[in-house]
Amino acid sequence: MIESAYIAQAKGKVGNVAQMGGIETSVLDNGLGRGSRIAWINTGTGLRYKVLLDRAMDVADAFYNQYSLAWLSHAGVLPPDRFSDHGIGWLRNFVGGLVTTCGLSHVGGPEEDENGHRGVHGRISNTPAEVISIVQPDPANGELEMSITGVIKETQVFGPSLELRRTISGRLGEAKINIQDEVVNRGNSRVPHMLLYHVNFGWPLVDEGTKLLWNGDWKSPNPDTDKKVFKDGNDFRVCPPPLKAHSGTGEDVAFIDIKADDAGVSRCGIYNEQLNLLVGLQFQKEQLPWLVNWQHWGENEYVTAMEPATNPPIGQKKAREEGSLIYLEPNERKMYDLQIEVLQEKEIEKFINSI
Repeated sequence: MIESAYIAQAKGKVGNVAQMGGIETSVLDNGLGRGSRIAWINTGTGLRYKVLLDRAMDVADAFYNQYSLAWLSHAGVLPPDRFSDHGIGWLRNFVGGLVTTCGLSHVGGPEEDENGHRGVHGRISNTPAEVISIVQPDPANGELEMSITGVIKETQVFGPSLELRRTISGRLGEAKINIQDEVVNRGNSRVPHMLLYHVNFGWPLVDEGTKLLWNGDWKSPNPDTDKKVFKDGNDFRVCPPPLKAHSGTGEDVAFIDIKADDAGVSRCGIYNEQLNLLVGLQFQKEQLPWLVNWQHWGENEYVTAMEPATNPPIGQKKAREEGSLIYLEPNERKMYDLQIEVLQEKEIEKFINSI
């Protein structure tokens, strides 16, 4: 963390806070993402990341010093496709990135029932935000906080009409990303609600021997084939080399009833011992009772994700059948808080012990 002494040393020597960190907005002008609004956030610690303002304020690229933390799909940043919510169209527009938001009313594969058709993981990540606030740090006045707030609407005539109010914040001198979400039912009838944070990690943070840190009872719904990772006798908490069996659609997933501490806080993370680098996630078990661990070890598509969620990605239909589907009444709201932090040195042991 930037100490007060460091700030004092900078006094009288820094005329523009951008020398130390802050938030910069711009528009991409080339490639598949041409025309997309973004915000680069620099914490002044080596942690810097790109917020996609046209993609529900999801986080794409993320770096700590020279190390990339996030996995990016072959396409990279793409503009929103407001009609990608049919079949597997969502996958065509999947940026990857450090955080992709899934929901707000459906998380899982494509499905259809008497309540309508739903594509993979819902519509919210393909919806632009209306930015309503940007707060820059002002260390000369002792103000280190920075934040960007936007409103994202998943709505249609006759409903449902869900609204996501998202604030991404941090503190100059801390290698943390704080995501605070408020989901509100703006309609006049009760509606279903599901939410999942698809937090995607890639090389060099993810490498052979990188450790996956989580604790809880788990199950894996996929059949036992050569693609299977989560099975007895396999050390699925250590990242393997690329697997031929994971070429194409090869993957595996675990649904984890994650443990929480006495304060109700759940933690998970990914630890590369060779880089002396750990990225930890922290969230409230009451808000996000499930963790999903996705593993896809394809050649040149080498990725694992930690995914805090209200439900496993079983879809709205199955969640309704088993009685786990959340409903929001008109004007009802739910709050979610997710913290992503980069840890080094003594902080690593402390975090691992907390899990």
